[in-house]
Amino acid sequence: MKLLMVCLGNICRSPLAHGIMEHLANEQGLDWEIESAGTGDWHVGEGPDRRSTRTAREHGIDISKQVCRLFRISDFDTYDHIFVMDKSNLSDILSMARNDEDRKKVRLLLGDKIVPDPYYDDTQFEPVFQMIEKGCKEIIKQLT
Repeated sequence: MKLLMVCLGNICRSPLAHGIMEHLANEQGLDWEIESAGTGDWHVGEGPDRRSTRTAREHGIDISKQVCRLFRISDFDTYDHIFVMDKSNLSDILSMARNDEDRKKVRLLLGDKIVPDPYYDDTQFEPVFQMIEKGCKEIIKQLT
């Protein structure tokens, strides 16, 4: 199974979701491929935000080798599920969908709740990590 995690810049939330889901899937022996992308192109080619990298590392997860990239239309063909962090990401990705099949692949990571962007508040990286981890565990339950 192939999963794509998407946020705005692909430096805070989606790299965390990518790393957390990959870690949890590996722990459970799931043969899943997880990646991440952003809806904005400001950080393409860069690594994740240092605060996301630090927070993940504190939980035994290394996201330092991830490279930020932009979401592309072909991702609808590549991935089975596309998880977005907030309603703006949801709207952006759905606006690129070519058909109902594409749209059915896209949903919020936390069901009906959003993952807030921690970029402007250093104290929010740990709570965001916890939210994403909980959401990833729920997704694993749903998909296995």
